[in-house]
Amino acid sequence: MTHRTAAHPGRSTKRLQMLAAIPLAVAALAAGMSDAQASSHREAPFITTTPKVDATDFYMFNSYETGRGAYVTLIANYQPLQDAYGGPNYFAMDPNALYEIHIDNNGDAKEDLTFQFRFSNKLAGNGAGVSLNIGGKMVGIPLIQAGQISNVKDANLQLGESFQVSVLRGDRRNGGAQAVTNAGNGANVFDKPVDYIGTKTIPDYAGYAAKHIYSVNIPGCNMPAKLFVGQRQDPFAVNLGTIFDLVNAPLAVITDPALIGAVPNTIGDKNVTTLALEVHASCLKANDSVIGGWTTASLRQARLLNPSPASGHQGSEKPGGAWVQVSRLGMPLVNEVVIGLKDKDKFNASKPSDDAQFADYVTNPTLPALLEIALNIPGTAPTNFPRTDLVTTFLTGIQGLNQPAGVVGSEMLRLNTAIPAVPFAQQNRLGVVGNILAGGSDNAGYPNGRRPKDDVVDISLVAVMGGLCMANGDTNALKLGTTCKPSAVPLGATAFRLHDAVDQAVVPLLPAFPYLNTPIPGAK
Repeated sequence: MTHRTAAHPGRSTKRLQMLAAIPLAVAALAAGMSDAQASSHREAPFITTTPKVDATDFYMFNSYETGRGAYVTLIANYQPLQDAYGGPNYFAMDPNALYEIHIDNNGDAKEDLTFQFRFSNKLAGNGAGVSLNIGGKMVGIPLIQAGQISNVKDANLQLGESFQVSVLRGDRRNGGAQAVTNAGNGANVFDKPVDYIGTKTIPDYAGYAAKHIYSVNIPGCNMPAKLFVGQRQDPFAVNLGTIFDLVNAPLAVITDPALIGAVPNTIGDKNVTTLALEVHASCLKANDSVIGGWTTASLRQARLLNPSPASGHQGSEKPGGAWVQVSRLGMPLVNEVVIGLKDKDKFNASKPSDDAQFADYVTNPTLPALLEIALNIPGTAPTNFPRTDLVTTFLTGIQGLNQPAGVVGSEMLRLNTAIPAVPFAQQNRLGVVGNILAGGSDNAGYPNGRRPKDDVVDISLVAVMGGLCMANGDTNALKLGTTCKPSAVPLGATAFRLHDAVDQAVVPLLPAFPYLNTPIPGAK
């Protein structure tokens, strides 16, 4: 059999402001995507051919680990829907790709700070690999491992992954990159743990992975940061298959709050690869406490395949030319179900500052109408055109919550670093929406940044069908726009009850950095 002999192949100013409708509308149908998609998994035609650079989710939140309240955690997940048993090569990162996390700290829709990740995959023995004496001949073994693994640079690991991180200020392609270094020894190369092959190969994966959490120094920042890159259990929960099958669920189920956890998380047995940084807020923000963030991946413009690859792990191709962005992710679920199919690849290649070109998909969003058709509930889509409730909440940020001064409308996560983190146990799974409904004090969640516990599917279902207008009433207290009134919400209070029957809040997570759970093992 030849299953998985390589990595598994497989997310004008006025017009710009309208783009904020994207993230909310997206998740309405994402509540039940097919097995080919989840949060931002396989979201565009081209990215399905390059899964190693497919961003699945992006998180940005004020750290809620005890004693880390002054820090911001940035998590970019890549390589969707990893089956834990996917050997023998598993899910190494692409050494010919450039993975980036961008921060806009002045609201102008352009990156002011970029963290760049580059990977290298090398065979043991200085590239010779691990061999066994077979009948008097030394023959290379076919597996990643030659025995049990427990340590960084373990002698039984035939294929070692390492990576470097650089920080750039200003435009990401204007040079000036500076190396992020190990605070302990000054090194600028870090080791990545091998994927969770199974419990026999790695009996204590949690302990093994923890040895790959680094304290690092970031040039221009006087506070040490934390860094981790490695496989994690996919933290996203969703009822895949249901809604992409024309919302194949009874309306009585998805409007009954008692059935929020009625069905299992269909990607609960999948893994992803995580790039995680925890950085002191003072090193990310400028004059405003609000920052914006998104992640991208880029490939070289040209790719020359070698018809006779040399021995080694990276001899099959030689890339060249300029970097070309092929993946982009800020708010969850944007590209899958709001951007028209013909423009999905274009969106993945775009920058926030150019988002006006997609405004037509947002000023008159199709998702509410698609829900009407799929659920056979005509006349239920909100009528408050233009959708200023979505525009304000997801493009510019909400005034008094996470809107920076002088903001330029663009699609990205926005986080107010001055709003204290809420301990995990007290977090409202519906974020700001849940806080409004419950009259609580948790304004530290989505769409004010995004935490792993935030149920972005349910939040967005509520919002896209007008729930924020219902909560806002006629007072415009949240400054969501003059068209945001209960009278424009045909669903009325039922909008608050929408959900996908999968409970994000029960996904297993860690209480501290890197927050995402130990991955699923290939064999137990």
